[in-house]
Amino acid sequence: MHPNSPVELSVIVPVGSRHSDMSTLYAEYKRGVIECGVSFEFVFVLDGPLPVPTTQLKQLIADGERITFVALTRTYGEATAIMSGFENASGGLIVTLPAYFQIEGSEIRKLVEGLSAADLVVGRRWPRVGGVLERLRRRAFHGLLSQVTRLEFHDLGCNARAMKRKVLEEISLYGDQHRFLAVLADRQGFKVTETDVRQSEQDRFRGTYGPSTYARGFLDIFTVFFLVRFTKKPLRFFGMIGITTFLIGALGMAYLVIERLGFGRSLGDRPALLLMSLLIVLGLQLFALGLLGELIIFTHARQIKDYQVDEVVHFSGRVPTESLDRTSTSNITVG
Repeated sequence: MHPNSPVELSVIVPVGSRHSDMSTLYAEYKRGVIECGVSFEFVFVLDGPLPVPTTQLKQLIADGERITFVALTRTYGEATAIMSGFENASGGLIVTLPAYFQIEGSEIRKLVEGLSAADLVVGRRWPRVGGVLERLRRRAFHGLLSQVTRLEFHDLGCNARAMKRKVLEEISLYGDQHRFLAVLADRQGFKVTETDVRQSEQDRFRGTYGPSTYARGFLDIFTVFFLVRFTKKPLRFFGMIGITTFLIGALGMAYLVIERLGFGRSLGDRPALLLMSLLIVLGLQLFALGLLGELIIFTHARQIKDYQVDEVVHFSGRVPTESLDRTSTSNITVG
């Protein structure tokens, strides 16, 4: 295949601090992609200075492999690496794969074939190997996410995904949003499915997660909750919080005023007066913030597209003869 000829499938591999040997990993992935029966290219994105993977990838390119190598100046995160890889990808179909063994390479075909009925296919490692603590952590994460987004997913930690190009053309990832790509795509109106893939025997994480990791995960879920539910309705979010805060402050203030006027109790030495005043002001500010958000959304509404068109059927201007016959007969009968 000529290096500049168009391809049907682009495989993006973001490479971070956790990575396997690039030559071995590439060989495994390449075998799986070949089974898809389409022309392909690989785009490796190094998220920061990584000397060993850099040397290995440059050697693969020197050996004639169809690889695009992108090196970022510093560590930006996997989401940014994926978007950088997408900018250098030319395929109509996109597959993202981790830089370490997570699924069997032969399972890539399942992800690509799933695009015949969906816009985005996310992999679910099944059967899944792991300890009791890991299973509980995974169930808690997906359970909370399900309550927040009302979507059922089982393994968003799996970085093996296949999607049509239009998905990343309309969704910009940043921070740690790559793991919530399926949720964001569903919100945008894309068809999202989950398919079982065999877990790699080398997929073993022997480290531990610190409290900061769980805290970031919780904040990420809250971020996705706001993006999914209130992006175009900020007043519903800030307004409800603001009204609730204002009412608590107003009711508390009314109680203090009644005590002062009706029972002669002094207010000068009561911290509750300051607290209620702060709640009233905070409630008004939150409500005003929601209104400001609504004004911004209204101003840019025409530029915001959060839907997908499944099919358009135009009227051809011709009515079938059979329909005309039925209409004529009906008119005669009624007359």
